[in-house]
Amino acid sequence: MTDKRARFVQTTVEVEGRTETRVVEVPAFEPAPWTADTPLSIVGTSPLRVDAHEKVTGRARYTADIVRPGMLHAIIVRAPIAKGAITSITLDGARAMPGVRGVMGPGDAPPTTRLFRREVSYFGQPLAAVCAETLEQAERAAAVLAASLAFDVAPHAVTVDDAIAADAPRVRSAGNTTAPDVVERGDVARGLSDAEVTITREYRTPVALHSALEPHGAVCEWNDDHLTIWESTQGIFRVRKDVSQALGVPQAKVRVLKDYMGGGFGAKNGAGAHTYTAALFARTLGAPVRCVNSRRAEQTDSGNRPATVQKVTIAARRDGSLTALVLDALIPLGISGWEGGPAQIFHEMYACPNVRTTETCVYINASGMQAFRGPGYVEGAFALEGAMNALARALQMDPVALRLRNLATRDQRANREFSGNRLDECYAEGMKRFGWPSTIHPLPSALSRVKRGVGVAAQTWPTGGGPPSYAHVRINSDGSVDVLAGTQDLGTGARTIFAQIAAEALGASLGTVRTVIGDTERLPYTGNSWGSMTTPSVGPAVRMAAEEAKTHLLEAAAQMLDVPVETLTTRDSQVLSSGVVQISFVELCKRLGNVQILGRGSRGPNPELAIVTVGAQFAEVEVDSETGVVRVLRIVAVHDGGRIINPALAESQLHGGIIQGIGYALFEERHIDRERGVTLNANLHDYKVPTMADIPAIDASFLVGADPAANHIGARGIAEPPIIPTAPAIAAAVANALGVEVCAIPLTPWRVLGAIAG
Repeated sequence: MTDKRARFVQTTVEVEGRTETRVVEVPAFEPAPWTADTPLSIVGTSPLRVDAHEKVTGRARYTADIVRPGMLHAIIVRAPIAKGAITSITLDGARAMPGVRGVMGPGDAPPTTRLFRREVSYFGQPLAAVCAETLEQAERAAAVLAASLAFDVAPHAVTVDDAIAADAPRVRSAGNTTAPDVVERGDVARGLSDAEVTITREYRTPVALHSALEPHGAVCEWNDDHLTIWESTQGIFRVRKDVSQALGVPQAKVRVLKDYMGGGFGAKNGAGAHTYTAALFARTLGAPVRCVNSRRAEQTDSGNRPATVQKVTIAARRDGSLTALVLDALIPLGISGWEGGPAQIFHEMYACPNVRTTETCVYINASGMQAFRGPGYVEGAFALEGAMNALARALQMDPVALRLRNLATRDQRANREFSGNRLDECYAEGMKRFGWPSTIHPLPSALSRVKRGVGVAAQTWPTGGGPPSYAHVRINSDGSVDVLAGTQDLGTGARTIFAQIAAEALGASLGTVRTVIGDTERLPYTGNSWGSMTTPSVGPAVRMAAEEAKTHLLEAAAQMLDVPVETLTTRDSQVLSSGVVQISFVELCKRLGNVQILGRGSRGPNPELAIVTVGAQFAEVEVDSETGVVRVLRIVAVHDGGRIINPALAESQLHGGIIQGIGYALFEERHIDRERGVTLNANLHDYKVPTMADIPAIDASFLVGADPAANHIGARGIAEPPIIPTAPAIAAAVANALGVEVCAIPLTPWRVLGAIAG
């Protein structure tokens, strides 16, 4: 960070495991931090969600619920092959179908949208689109258009092994692999030679699909040269920027709205084919257009967590002290994706002096990856924590004791102190709750085919959030309060969180506070809701705005009451002097008339510290050694996320992440036919996600405390960390039950039986 006296400075922000340098405006003031000892009455409690009534009554409107007068419906026609080129396509047949208002094919979309090209690079690629008066008419026309397509089919590669083979077909013109990304610290060769025990394992993780209940979708409407977009998105301002650039429209003429959202998990961070298709048809046809992915389209071409092949070598002394960590990873991204993988957690999780990671990204003829809850760290944790558990077995050492022996006390990757890191306390509390290690209850017979086992794994994840984020707090003439921020609620409860922060800082009753979000035109800027950033990024701006509004309110009250302003405080929407109520917000605002009390807040620069959320999870499983079926009995999770604004919502995040982690461990895996390059399980019947029958007893909690060094509300992000250690903890429990390791997930019966058979 540069001179703190400057108005604009640079700061470092970590997003989805990537480090970015940003320019940020230094706030005019920052309130004193809420420490662990600060008495708070609203923050730290679990009031009813402010949007609960709308959700349970069905009044909450999602993008798919948007209906505009004269609205048309668009369907995207997608490639049925993995590689090749269109040799012929007939648009007239679809155009002549009843109700069809428009058809687009190759060459009909601006090149900046990257839509509707003749060259095919993956199954599910958008090739054309139709727009009709009803969804059914659009579907019938899309089928006619799809039937008219003819292709020159080319050889493809849809697995990492196919893509790196000596005779592999060319996936991208620049080649099938990136140059290896090697990151090393210390002397790895020396660390390996100093070791007394060394193990090497190869771990494989699958392609996992986001499978959000609400698919990608947009409704677009033009009013002259102004475009309004209703979008299911994690970043309204990012969508505005994407569309502005792609269509050549000034940002001031693009408005993006997002009310409620049925999940994103990292796949909805910007505009997509559905957005551009709806916007282009709407502009051409002069009518609102809705384009929402079908479930098949969603599971085929909306992003994914990429697979990995990770070879891990881990070396230690007999006392468990790590001397070297080595990772060689292949990451098949699909046809595109940001070049990041599992390596970073190897540099951060443990105090090891010698670490070398090598990542090689591989392009294959499949849809491109997108960030997926804890990207890179989830894949990396399965290999790193699996290797740590294997090392513990080789050393005949308790796996928790091994981890405590190598506890990181500072961020070794960037050579920084932690703002706070209580992972040792997470282990201690988790062991107590789980009953580690003497926790396995004896089965009826030692000869039973059903075996029980326990396992442990841990995680770290950068969760500092960061600028720029802005918020306004407005006190209305009736004493009610509006919190205004251009952020998004993905279903996590952001409306409630920001209302709690504002009410606490302002001294208002929570029931009088409303959070208004999701509109680029009428609300101040905030960034995407990704990387567990929303609360630690926007929360401080909300508090600052509330504090400024409170200052203005007390100045007005002091003049009206003719008392020194420093004698006044607020509580429960009342102004007090020396502990005695003097006037209510309602009466004060009534006297002010139309004078508006407005506070403005912004998120300041990050401290030069490593800000992480850490945690430990313990799993107990039963494994049927004859069928290979794994049943998770219980999960105990303890995480350190700084101050928890709303414990009920935070616990819900833990449960959601753990359930997704169970799916990753046991079921979820995209299957592609190697011969045809076609996705075989592009629905929620064949792509299995956990159901209620699969969910074990979950005991999930956070340590009590705050992290005032991270930001002045003391909170870190918590959304992504809980998924990171779940799969390796379950895999460790399976190995404990069977006495053999299963080094690939999901832990399907055939993989488990294969491991048993050797």
